Amino acid sequence: QTEIIYAEEERAPLPDFSGPSLMEEGEEISLSDFEGEVVVLNAWGQGCAPCRAEVDDLQLVQETLDPLGGTVLGINVRDYNQTIAQDFKLDNGVTYPSIYDPPFRTAADLGGVPTSVIPTTIILDKQHRPAAVFLREVDAEDVLDVALPLAKEAPAP
Repeated sequence: QTEIIYAEEERAPLPDFSGPSLMEEGEEISLSDFEGEVVVLNAWGQGCAPCRAEVDDLQLVQETLDPLGGTVLGINVRDYNQTIAQDFKLDNGVTYPSIYDPPFRTAADLGGVPTSVIPTTIILDKQHRPAAVFLREVDAEDVLDVALPLAKEAPAP
Protein backbone atom coordinates (compact mmCIF):
# COMPACT_ATOMS: atom_id res chain seq x y z
CA GLN A 1 0.00 0.00 0.00
CA THR A 2 1.50 3.33 -1.08
CA GLU A 3 -1.24 5.70 0.10
CA ILE A 4 -3.00 5.75 3.47
CA ILE A 5 -5.72 8.27 4.38
CA TYR A 6 -6.79 8.53 8.03
CA ALA A 7 -10.25 9.62 9.12
CA GLU A 8 -10.17 12.25 11.85
CA GLU A 9 -11.13 9.76 14.57
CA GLU A 10 -8.21 7.50 13.55
CA ARG A 11 -5.55 10.19 13.86
CA ALA A 12 -3.06 10.34 16.75
CA PRO A 13 -0.57 13.17 17.31
CA LEU A 14 3.08 12.64 16.52
CA PRO A 15 5.63 13.32 19.25
CA ASP A 16 7.61 16.51 18.79
CA PHE A 17 10.90 15.95 17.01
CA SER A 18 13.71 18.17 15.87
CA GLY A 19 16.94 18.16 13.96
CA PRO A 20 19.57 20.47 12.56
CA SER A 21 18.53 22.82 9.77
CA LEU A 22 19.89 21.82 6.38
CA MET A 23 20.49 25.44 5.36
CA GLU A 24 21.02 27.40 8.61
CA GLU A 25 24.16 26.27 10.41
CA GLY A 26 23.66 25.92 14.16
CA GLU A 27 19.85 26.21 13.91
CA GLU A 28 17.42 23.50 15.02
CA ILE A 29 14.05 22.92 13.40
CA SER A 30 11.28 21.31 15.48
CA LEU A 31 7.83 20.14 14.51
CA SER A 32 6.58 22.32 17.39
CA ASP A 33 7.92 25.40 15.53
CA PHE A 34 4.80 25.00 13.37
CA GLU A 35 2.25 24.70 16.18
CA GLY A 36 -1.33 25.03 14.94
CA GLU A 37 -0.27 24.70 11.29
CA VAL A 38 -0.87 22.03 8.67
CA VAL A 39 2.56 20.48 8.02
CA VAL A 40 3.48 18.46 4.94
CA LEU A 41 6.46 16.33 5.98
CA ASN A 42 8.56 15.11 3.07
CA ALA A 43 11.51 12.75 3.47
CA TRP A 44 13.79 13.29 0.48
CA GLY A 45 17.29 12.86 -0.84
CA GLN A 46 18.85 14.66 -3.78
CA GLY A 47 20.09 11.36 -5.24
CA CYS A 48 16.53 9.98 -5.41
CA ALA A 49 14.96 10.43 -8.88
CA PRO A 50 11.33 10.55 -7.63
CA CYS A 51 12.40 13.12 -5.01
CA ARG A 52 13.88 15.30 -7.74
CA ALA A 53 10.71 14.88 -9.82
CA GLU A 54 8.36 16.04 -7.05
CA VAL A 55 10.33 19.06 -5.78
CA ASP A 56 8.59 21.62 -8.03
CA ASP A 57 5.18 20.30 -6.92
CA LEU A 58 6.18 20.53 -3.26
CA GLN A 59 7.36 24.11 -3.78
CA LEU A 60 3.93 24.88 -5.29
CA VAL A 61 2.33 23.28 -2.21
CA GLN A 62 4.49 25.54 -0.01
CA GLU A 63 3.43 28.65 -1.93
CA THR A 64 -0.23 27.60 -1.66
CA LEU A 65 -0.19 26.67 2.05
CA ASP A 66 2.03 29.47 3.37
CA PRO A 67 -0.65 32.22 3.23
CA LEU A 68 -3.10 29.78 4.88
CA GLY A 69 -0.77 29.07 7.81
CA GLY A 70 0.75 25.83 6.57
CA THR A 71 4.17 24.63 5.48
CA VAL A 72 6.14 21.90 3.82
CA LEU A 73 8.89 20.58 6.12
CA GLY A 74 11.53 18.55 4.36
CA ILE A 75 13.62 15.88 6.05
CA ASN A 76 16.79 15.38 4.05
CA VAL A 77 17.89 11.75 4.33
CA ARG A 78 20.73 9.73 2.82
CA ASP A 79 22.71 12.80 1.70
CA TYR A 80 25.84 12.50 3.83
CA ASN A 81 27.40 15.38 1.85
CA GLN A 82 25.40 18.33 3.19
CA THR A 83 26.67 20.72 0.50
CA ILE A 84 25.15 18.60 -2.29
CA ALA A 85 21.76 18.69 -0.55
CA GLN A 86 22.04 22.46 0.03
CA ASP A 87 22.94 23.03 -3.63
CA PHE A 88 19.91 20.96 -4.70
CA LYS A 89 17.59 23.22 -2.67
CA LEU A 90 19.20 26.39 -4.02
CA ASP A 91 19.26 25.18 -7.64
CA ASN A 92 15.55 24.27 -7.47
CA GLY A 93 14.38 27.45 -5.73
CA VAL A 94 13.11 25.54 -2.69
CA THR A 95 11.99 27.95 0.04
CA TYR A 96 10.56 25.55 2.62
CA PRO A 97 12.76 24.41 5.53
CA SER A 98 14.45 21.03 5.75
CA ILE A 99 15.88 19.09 8.67
CA TYR A 100 19.25 17.51 7.86
CA ASP A 101 18.97 13.85 8.94
CA PRO A 102 21.02 11.55 6.67
CA PRO A 103 20.48 8.40 8.81
CA PHE A 104 16.71 9.20 8.98
CA ARG A 105 16.58 9.01 12.78
CA THR A 106 13.32 10.98 12.74
CA ALA A 107 11.57 7.98 11.10
CA ALA A 108 11.04 6.53 14.58
CA ASP A 109 9.02 9.64 15.50
CA LEU A 110 6.88 9.38 12.39
CA GLY A 111 4.95 6.34 13.48
CA GLY A 112 7.06 3.56 12.03
CA VAL A 113 7.53 4.91 8.51
CA PRO A 114 9.88 2.54 6.66
CA THR A 115 13.28 4.16 6.32
CA SER A 116 13.79 2.34 3.03
CA VAL A 117 10.97 4.19 1.27
CA ILE A 118 12.03 7.54 -0.17
CA PRO A 119 10.25 9.78 -0.93
CA THR A 120 7.72 9.61 1.88
CA THR A 121 5.19 12.39 2.41
CA ILE A 122 3.05 12.68 5.55
CA ILE A 123 0.36 15.35 5.76
CA LEU A 124 -0.31 16.47 9.33
CA ASP A 125 -3.41 18.32 10.47
CA LYS A 126 -3.20 21.38 12.73
CA GLN A 127 -2.77 19.12 15.79
CA HIS A 128 0.11 17.37 14.01
CA ARG A 129 -1.81 14.14 13.55
CA PRO A 130 -1.16 12.25 10.30
CA ALA A 131 -4.12 12.67 7.93
CA ALA A 132 -2.41 11.02 4.95
CA VAL A 133 0.77 9.08 4.20
CA PHE A 134 2.19 8.68 0.70
CA LEU A 135 4.95 6.10 0.31
CA ARG A 136 5.61 7.23 -3.26
CA GLU A 137 6.26 10.31 -5.38
CA VAL A 138 3.51 12.92 -5.02
CA ASP A 139 2.29 15.81 -7.10
CA ALA A 140 0.73 19.06 -5.91
CA GLU A 141 -2.80 17.76 -6.48
CA ASP A 142 -2.21 14.67 -4.30
CA VAL A 143 -1.05 16.86 -1.43
CA LEU A 144 -3.43 19.81 -1.79
CA ASP A 145 -6.50 17.55 -2.06
CA VAL A 146 -5.76 16.56 1.56
CA ALA A 147 -3.96 19.64 2.91
CA LEU A 148 -6.31 22.43 1.76
CA PRO A 149 -9.39 21.14 3.63
CA LEU A 150 -7.19 20.68 6.73
CA ALA A 151 -5.84 24.24 6.42
CA LYS A 152 -9.39 25.60 6.30
CA GLU A 153 -10.47 23.75 9.48
CA ALA A 154 -10.86 25.69 12.71
CA PRO A 155 -7.60 26.30 14.56
CA ALA A 156 -6.31 23.54 16.79
CA PRO A 157 -7.58 23.90 20.40
